[in-house]
Amino acid sequence: MLYYLIQYLESVFEPPGFQVIDYITVRAALAAITALLIALFAGRSIIRWLGHKQLGEQVREGIHAGVVDHTHKQGTPSMGGLIILISVLGATLLWGAVAEVYVWLIMLATAWMGAFGFADDYIKVVKRDKSGLPARIKLIGQISLGLLVGSVLYFHPQFSDIRTLTYLPFVADETLNYDVLRHFVDGVDLGWVIYIPVVIFILTALSNAVNLTDGLDGLAAGGTGIVAVGLTALAYIAGNAIFSDFLNEMLLPGAGELTVFAAALAASCFGFLWYNGYPATVFMGDTGALSLGAAVGTLTLMIHKELLLPLLCAVFFWETLSVILQTSWFKYTRKRTGVGKRLFKMAPIHHHYEAKGWHEAKIVLRFWLITAITVIATLLVLRIR
Repeated sequence: MLYYLIQYLESVFEPPGFQVIDYITVRAALAAITALLIALFAGRSIIRWLGHKQLGEQVREGIHAGVVDHTHKQGTPSMGGLIILISVLGATLLWGAVAEVYVWLIMLATAWMGAFGFADDYIKVVKRDKSGLPARIKLIGQISLGLLVGSVLYFHPQFSDIRTLTYLPFVADETLNYDVLRHFVDGVDLGWVIYIPVVIFILTALSNAVNLTDGLDGLAAGGTGIVAVGLTALAYIAGNAIFSDFLNEMLLPGAGELTVFAAALAASCFGFLWYNGYPATVFMGDTGALSLGAAVGTLTLMIHKELLLPLLCAVFFWETLSVILQTSWFKYTRKRTGVGKRLFKMAPIHHHYEAKGWHEAKIVLRFWLITAITVIATLLVLRIR
């Protein structure tokens, strides 16, 4: 809103210096600073309120018995994802061009899954029901978000020329086209039959992946913050004619506005780390984890870089894969031998290292470093064509 107000003042009064608000880099920096300040200062009040209401973490008995002990986390305020949501959405609302489809869609996607995450946290923390929101309801939220995002990206006139195209790594001047069914039936456009399910799968998988990763102090927040820094660069490149041409990338007019949101997202996560770093004084809960996954997934889809997700979000990918492998191997060995066996001491994989005796802070720091490396590698891929 401040962006439009300053634009109006510039057009009416023409004061010197106000023109800088037209630069995306300036507004991205202002959004990052705003988000960081909101997270730091509003976060303190939110944590105090959560503690006063005794809305603390309920560690399920026996979940880590004999392997990993998390009983010391009992009572730590949860639902801290509200800090991230307020800071990132507030900063984007102030400095982003919210009338643009890129901006309102990414804000809606983040708030959408944040609402489902909040409902889950409310049931667990306020109602003291450890089962939380039924899994099918969460799935409905993820699928409905995928339908919404996929439909907008496919049917909105602004995306008519690039809706089913996506960046193809390591191949010069080439893209992958999901629109293989476009001419399957004469006169009927069926490209959405493939594209929208792909969007649903990506958003569902990524929101669950971040949720699985959120098991140690600062792990999900720090990892997402680093990924968001990479997405800030990717969004700026996608919307900048000079950089897109230099890197032989698709130019996406208007996508540069996502830089403002991505910068605010990174700063919100880092601001939240002030309280969530080891030893955490607040946990993000599903409010934060589901909304962060939705934000990262939607951002990647909107700049058409979804094929880079396994590298960009390698830690989230490995966390999810470890759960799938653990569950599958246990079921397979139990069926074959009658006794289920485990590939890891625990899953997700961060608990495996905890069970091996690694300190929680060491695991988190090393996972952050791995994420930083994979984000840098993702940016380097743009030059390897």
